[in-house]
Amino acid sequence: MSDRPFDAVFWDFGGVITTSPFDAFNTYEAAHGIPKDFIRGVNTHNPDNNAWAQIERQEISAEVFDDLFAAESEALGHRVPGADVLGCLYGNVRPEMMNALNVIRENGFTQACLTNNVNRSVEDRSDVSSAMQIFDHVVESSKVGIRKPELGFYTLACETAGVEADRVVFLDDLGINLKTARAMGMATIKVVTADQALGELEEFLGISLR
Repeated sequence: MSDRPFDAVFWDFGGVITTSPFDAFNTYEAAHGIPKDFIRGVNTHNPDNNAWAQIERQEISAEVFDDLFAAESEALGHRVPGADVLGCLYGNVRPEMMNALNVIRENGFTQACLTNNVNRSVEDRSDVSSAMQIFDHVVESSKVGIRKPELGFYTLACETAGVEADRVVFLDDLGINLKTARAMGMATIKVVTADQALGELEEFLGISLR
């Protein structure tokens, strides 16, 4: 074990490495006369087994998600096709986060991406693929069949990266995803802005990232 307090950094992708899909959701809502944060609200109903949870575990296809999310959202007041939601998922990669990923790699920390995703192809997104190549490990809900905030997802991530939970700093933009990680012993950072998150990460790692 090294003398430094942490061996690894675990990163969420959407909303942390990239700009938040929630911003895209809000843009969509404004354009369609839907209340702000309505789409996020749909995902809070039956959160372990709703359409969103099922597609992140790859239990249903994108086609089934399209209809199921539309039905769930319609029951709550506004019909939103699931396909429209999937079209909002990928934001722009934040250059300051790319720089931090490279600096952390150069300083010898293990890095893993822990992402709830829906197995959408990003082959045409060179910025996304470039970021993904920096990680030592990538754990995707759509491939492992479990998702954040399920305990098994974090246990698998630690086993995959070969680190103990109390040697990890984990960044995510959703508090519910951080709660399980924190209970396991990870240091956690709730990402509100890139600058805020990097400032907190610098304190944990003891290195400059900007």
